[in-house]
Amino acid sequence: MFQNKSQNKQLKQINQIRFSPPQMLSLGFLIMIVVGALLLMLPISLRPGKSLSFLNALFEATSAVCVTGLVVTDTGTTFTVFGQTVLLLLIQVGGLGFMTFGILVAMLLGKKISLSNRLMAQSAMNQFNLSGIVKLVKLVLVMTLVIEGAGALLLTITWAREMPLGWAIYYGIFHSISSFNNAGFDIMGDYASMTAYVGSWPVNLVLSFLYILGGLGFTVILEVVQKIRKWRWSLHTRIVMGATLLLNLVASVLFFLLERHNPLTLGSLPLGDQILASYFQGTVPRTAGFNTVDLTQMNSDSVLLMMGLMFIGGSSGSTAGGIKITTFFLLLLVVWTFIKQREDVTILRKRIPKDLVFRALAISMIGIGLVFTGSFLLEVTEKGLPLMNLAFEAVSAFGTVGLTLGVTPNLSEWGKIIIMLLMFVGRLGPLTIALALTRSKHDSKLKYPEEKILIG
Repeated sequence: MFQNKSQNKQLKQINQIRFSPPQMLSLGFLIMIVVGALLLMLPISLRPGKSLSFLNALFEATSAVCVTGLVVTDTGTTFTVFGQTVLLLLIQVGGLGFMTFGILVAMLLGKKISLSNRLMAQSAMNQFNLSGIVKLVKLVLVMTLVIEGAGALLLTITWAREMPLGWAIYYGIFHSISSFNNAGFDIMGDYASMTAYVGSWPVNLVLSFLYILGGLGFTVILEVVQKIRKWRWSLHTRIVMGATLLLNLVASVLFFLLERHNPLTLGSLPLGDQILASYFQGTVPRTAGFNTVDLTQMNSDSVLLMMGLMFIGGSSGSTAGGIKITTFFLLLLVVWTFIKQREDVTILRKRIPKDLVFRALAISMIGIGLVFTGSFLLEVTEKGLPLMNLAFEAVSAFGTVGLTLGVTPNLSEWGKIIIMLLMFVGRLGPLTIALALTRSKHDSKLKYPEEKILIG
């Protein structure tokens, strides 16, 4: 009797929700972007002699909330410490999700977490089950503080050798948060990113450790930590860990082979620095938008390699974008299953449900469609810029990566709007679409007659 009353109460709460969780997430992100843009336009946010139009402020805020890193103005020389702090807060909230912070505030105020908030948190964190979602939020917040704090400390120790301690601490905190949230924002100035540290092992290793962890996703990190001794990880965690390791290794080796004779990127560096730069640039495209070499001088084959990595992205439930590495891996499994003429998609003695296969196909096709449409529209609006550079920009925006071939600062107003939409959809689109596809099932008892069509 009590259970039926509880279930009826939950159903009543669900029916009272006017917007679905994906809709609420999108609305929340839009509100953060607008508020962030208004804050960035304040005189206190800008250095003397600098100004920012509403469209440019909106672009910067969108890039920060969507943890992308594409900028139309140089962060280090345009914004004051206050303005940079606003960007940092937008990155942190955008990376973890505003619902995570909403639940944190509610817990601090001693308020009860409603079912609607739990549902939105479940949607934001891409979880299958609603149970334990508040506990997961707490663990995520603690884990974030620990990882970002450790990264900030290590970066502070490194930069304290070349700048005053106060600035070293500030730089350490900013780049640690930016890296772990896969944002790629930097305050080095003059759009230089990390090119001054191409041979710095501490900076490269700390930043890469942070953005790789952020790209794995909170669920994977927690499971690895909790079951480090048992090694009984879930199928999702095993796929993410294995595919990430393999993809990072292959990408790093390929970048080294493609660029080692290019004097404008790796060719002029010592062998040790070449290996370090190849590792950094091989792992960064799927997550964050830092760079230690001049990307505008890369060979065209390296550009294509990076576009592929950016489109794949990181892990589901992480701060990275793209179609996600599990989606890409599942598509490969589908191809292998068809070649072997098997009925079920299986891996490690586990069968993948068909609804996940359909979801992966839908996300991939929508992603391809968005990138193609964005590239086409940019080609129409941005006359005089190479198509390869525009396509690279579109993929970077959709993958919320933030790498650019110098296109972003030169975009027209329409070009900026197109990139903003790609960043927004790239941050929320695949997740929102996946949830929409699996929100409700309509199994009709009516079966239509079957008829084949020619394929291939």
